[in-house]
Amino acid sequence: MLKDKALKKILITSITLLILLVLYMIPNIETEMTMKANLELEYISGVGTNNIYLLDKNNYLVKSKILITERSLEEQVKIVIKNLTVNKTNIFPDSLSATIPEKAKLLSVTIAEKIVTLDFSKEFLEVAGDIETKMFESIVYSLIDLGKIDGVIIKVEGEQLGNYPNSKALLPKVLTKDIGINKEYNIFRRKDINKVVIYYLESIDNVNYYVPVTKYLNDSRDKVKIIIDNLTTSYIYEPGLVSLLKSTTTLKNFNEEDSVMFLDFDNNIYGDRNIIEEDVFNMISYSVFDNYEVESIVFSVDGKQIKQLKKSDLQ
Repeated sequence: MLKDKALKKILITSITLLILLVLYMIPNIETEMTMKANLELEYISGVGTNNIYLLDKNNYLVKSKILITERSLEEQVKIVIKNLTVNKTNIFPDSLSATIPEKAKLLSVTIAEKIVTLDFSKEFLEVAGDIETKMFESIVYSLIDLGKIDGVIIKVEGEQLGNYPNSKALLPKVLTKDIGINKEYNIFRRKDINKVVIYYLESIDNVNYYVPVTKYLNDSRDKVKIIIDNLTTSYIYEPGLVSLLKSTTTLKNFNEEDSVMFLDFDNNIYGDRNIIEEDVFNMISYSVFDNYEVESIVFSVDGKQIKQLKKSDLQ
């Protein structure tokens, strides 16, 4: 039995190395093929893919995937940062790009109590002014999505960074997802300011990507109501972004209980073929998980349960 296990381990390792070799030796491989290979590798060997947030041509950070073979958290952090650094060897579609300046070097990584401290070389400060906020957002969101990190501290040449490099706006001592991503401000008064993260879809090179938008708006309603209202609006204000949730869809009821969000819709949530697209479930789920401390979502139509999604299903 030990021999069989050893042979199986060798076979899995060989398959992993072979797929990685193919991916890296064909620089012009299509994005869709790369994603499929990543998912197949995850299924075969248990090697995971991780979220990474890359910049598109509309200046949005979109949720993409990278292959992670490293087991230790420190090595995973290094791989994420490597992929977020401009590098000709990164396998991204032409429409997506990294955010950290090419010459910036990651000098050290330390992790303590779920806080990761990154120390970069001085070239980190050479980020262009128009994407500096995107750079910090992409780093924070990509690392926290590893699942074992709650916050990020950034240093440059050993000194903690307290301001954005160009605008000089203040940075929190510990960066979390509270900094927002793809921020949009729709504020007319100081009272009743609500911050809500809503996920849309964007088609890039015939591949659908999820795009989180942090909205600051004067709306004191429950966040889930704001989410559904925004996803069912017939006109999306963000250029290039879409929602597949029909404008006639109504959220009839919702409640949160024991880390579960229960959402009950009317039958307008069904699409033209009398089915609910997977992207519809995912857009709603990503949005709810980013705004509520729940571990799963139960979807119902007219009181009848049709689907349950766990937070771990969407990592």
